[in-house]
Order: sequence, then structure tokens, then C-alpha cells
Amino acid sequence: MADWTRTPFGVTADGRAVEQWTARAGGYRADVLTYGGILRSFVVEGRDVVLGCDTLADYEKQDKYFGALVGRVANRIGGAAFDLNGKHYSLAANNGPNCLHGGIHGFHEAVWEAAIRHGKLVLSHISPDGEEGFPGTLRAEVSYDLTSDGMLTLDYRAVSDQDTLCNLTNHSYFNLMGHGYGSLEGQRVQIYASAITENDANSTPTGALLAVEGTPFDLKIPREFLRGLAMEHPQLTVGNGYDHNFVLGTQPVCPFELAARVTGGGLCLECYTTQPGLQLYTANYLDGVPGKGGAVYGPRSAFCLETQNWPDAIHHSAFPSPVLRAGEEYRHTTAYRLATLSGGEVVP
Repeated sequence: MADWTRTPFGVTADGRAVEQWTARAGGYRADVLTYGGILRSFVVEGRDVVLGCDTLADYEKQDKYFGALVGRVANRIGGAAFDLNGKHYSLAANNGPNCLHGGIHGFHEAVWEAAIRHGKLVLSHISPDGEEGFPGTLRAEVSYDLTSDGMLTLDYRAVSDQDTLCNLTNHSYFNLMGHGYGSLEGQRVQIYASAITENDANSTPTGALLAVEGTPFDLKIPREFLRGLAMEHPQLTVGNGYDHNFVLGTQPVCPFELAARVTGGGLCLECYTTQPGLQLYTANYLDGVPGKGGAVYGPRSAFCLETQNWPDAIHHSAFPSPVLRAGEEYRHTTAYRLATLSGGEVVP
């Protein structure tokens, strides 16, 4: 069980007080902000592997979702609109023609209420009916737990008083060499998926699934990030690198299983989830964002493992449904296990 402490972390531009909650367990530390539910640091042996900012004002200035909870709907909704129960809903187009990560003022900008329950940090947030165009009052809750073997678990729950869409994730940027290393050199990724959802020129799913065999997306056997990024493939051109949903399952809720594994710098990061999709993003659009300790984060200086429902699922009947029915519970679990390596093996 983690030992949690809290400290002030400033006040937002509109006057909301923000706290930083710090968990310590074994040789691990994780810092979580009530602003956006941001995972600000994840540290082992003095190495912080999560990109972030030094101040709250810096977090408010950037638009890259560093470490944040995103919702109501993570990833893209094509055309920034959808139909549900015979009614049309218009959303903000904040990513070309798409609505991305819940809109302009999504969950990443909320100041979440914090409490400690059973040794876990529990953040809660109420999204009112009509916020960012989505129907229903949605009550969301995300708990954070850190264990002495380096398992950081995020448990997501939500309920709505009307039928709505819900797809929550965490948008942490990782670099196993350290948050300020500046490159993915020396790091290898493995994703246990046989297909990706194909994207069009706007990075919106076409509805087709592409088999990964023989492509840069075949990561069932570990591959160097830089080697994969150097390969030629139309989908890599579309995303300016990896920015794709890997198919883990075809149902809205799947068994809690290992989805991805990244190694580098003597460390290993494993990602487990009940979600049917995993968005691998190689920070292709970081553009010199000021980071912690004077670091500057540029393109392809980190990777994201965003567990999620498939993007734009509301427009593709064959995709796992993103609809949360009134009174039903949305529930997902994702865990990131950070560990040291010895001779290529994970050290408990």
C-alpha cells in the first residue's frame, strides 16, 4: 500500500486551487495533480520517466495533454458530431475536422476532487449535461494505486443520467531513459496485437482493420522505436510516425491482460488493460515544449500508451460500442508496471 502525501501546486488562472499528491511504495514514487488528474512523475532509482512541467501555469499553457486524464471521449470523433437515439450532437472541431480528446475544455482541464480511500488516491469529477456538446450529467471517478513492485494502477468508473458516450484514458508521455533524454534511441516496443485500425488523411479511422504482419506495425516481436519509425508505410506518413490504435479485442470490456512492453536504459514498462484498444503515439507533434528541470521536449522524444476504446467508434457499427447507457457503469482498469532489468529479465 502506498503512502500518500499532499502539497499545494498553485492556483489556476481562473482561481482554482490545485494539489499534488505523492505516492511512495518500495523504491517508487508517483506524483499526481488534481488539475487534469495529471501523472506528473513516475520515478524509480532516481529516474523520472514521465514528461511534464515545473509549474501549473506551464501545464495550462501547453496543449499536449501531458500526463492528463482525457474525456469524455479519448481520441477522435470524425466530423466533430454524432447521432444518438435519433438526435444529432455537434462537438468542437479541435483537430482538423475531428473532435479530439473530449473537445476544447475536456477533462484534462478540470480540477478533480481528491480523497484517499483504502490506501488509494481517488479523483472525482462531475461533467454537466451538454458540456462540450455531450448529453447527460456524467460522474467520473479515477483511482490511483502504487505498489512496492512498481505497479501503478488506474481504475476508471463513470455513470451518466442519460445515454452518452464515454471513453477515458491517461495521456502520459514516457521515456525510459529519463523524461529529458530527448530521443527514443535505445528503446524497444512490443505490442500484443495483430491489427490496427486504418486511418485516413485526417487520422480518422476508415472502418477498416489492417493486419500488422509485414509492416512497421508488427510489434509482436520487440522492435526499436527508431527502426520502426524509419520504415516506409502510408500509415506512418499519415500520422507522421506512430499514432495508431492497436486492436487488443473486439468487445467494449476485455480481460485484464498484458498489452504492451517497452524496454530501454535498464528499465521495463509493461502496460496491462481491460480496454479493447491501445493508441501508440510517438510524440510526433511535440514542438519544443518547455519541460521539467529545463528540459525541452521535441518530436519523437517520448511514447504514449493510451488504453482506450477504438477511435471514432460511434461511426462504425463493427467497432466496440462507446455508448454508455443511462444508469449503467463504465468501468475499466489500466496498469503501468515499471521495473528494472537484469540480463534482460524483469527484477521484482
